[in-house]
Amino acid sequence: MQSTAPKSVLTVSPSWLNPGVSVTLSCEVKSSSAGWRFYWYKAVPDLSKYKYRYDPLPGTINGTVENYFIIHGQKQTAGYSCRAGRGNPEDLTDYSVPKFIWSADSHPAASLTMSPDREKLFTIDEIKLNCEGSSADWRVRRFTLSNYRPDLSHCSNWGKMTGSSCTFISPQYHRAVYWCESGSGEFSNAVNIIINNEDLLLVSPVHPVTEGASVTLSCRLRGENKLSDVIFYHNDKLIQNDSRGELKISAVSQSDEGFYKCEHSGKVSPQSWMAVKGARSSSFPVLLVVGSVIGVVLLIFLLLLCQFRQTKCPGRVESAYQDEQQQPVYSFLLHALYSLT
Repeated sequence: MQSTAPKSVLTVSPSWLNPGVSVTLSCEVKSSSAGWRFYWYKAVPDLSKYKYRYDPLPGTINGTVENYFIIHGQKQTAGYSCRAGRGNPEDLTDYSVPKFIWSADSHPAASLTMSPDREKLFTIDEIKLNCEGSSADWRVRRFTLSNYRPDLSHCSNWGKMTGSSCTFISPQYHRAVYWCESGSGEFSNAVNIIINNEDLLLVSPVHPVTEGASVTLSCRLRGENKLSDVIFYHNDKLIQNDSRGELKISAVSQSDEGFYKCEHSGKVSPQSWMAVKGARSSSFPVLLVVGSVIGVVLLIFLLLLCQFRQTKCPGRVESAYQDEQQQPVYSFLLHALYSLT
């Protein structure tokens, strides 16, 4: 029996995460007046029922008067839902259809890898998506627009799920987002796959490239694996025009991010976006160098102090009393040195 409760509709912005960007959830009650209180939930995968359960977001169990909620610091793919209530006793709407924010960054708990590893594919290419991480149970989800309507489905509807892998044949004229969901509630990174009916495609990585890493872009003609005499463009600007069939970037930087396309024998590929993410910086090497320098300075200071006070220094014999008096100085210097390194 279909519920007659008012419908709540959730929107999320942005849909794709960028570093440091906050996510805004907005909830609307269809065909209804004001006076609602809004409740916010995280969608948690329930693999046994191919559904989601909805856990209240921290600090929202009593709802909000505003019909929007801002999430700060979200870094990974996640699903959300909302509902609204009013009156006493409170009349609640149904949960909204879950909406997702997607991140291309993988993490140890859940990650998605793809073969072949490229954003754009030919029709009838075989695609394999593999889920990896801390869980033993997985399903692959797909979100696409079917006849301009949102369509959320799982691998068994359009492919074959074997263990932690989903294999399917790419359909014609298709664009979709894919990700993994685990039985323990994790979401993997997401990949955006575009199926083309073109004859020429740029081979570019489907995942963001880390600053400093090397990357190779190439051009592929339907039915052929490797081409020569390929022209490459970055943001519509010609960057390589010679006999090489590949574009190699030895150390990627933020300036390399953007749209790329290739040209061969008068045919031009659709452009592909190559994302660049910052390298995981570590303060340890800097602290090690700084700490070592300061350690040398402190050691010189200690030797000068010993010389000045004629306390126990290398080659000197002093009393136990002088050792005890000097110990706080040694302790302070050692603590300062090790805390810096």
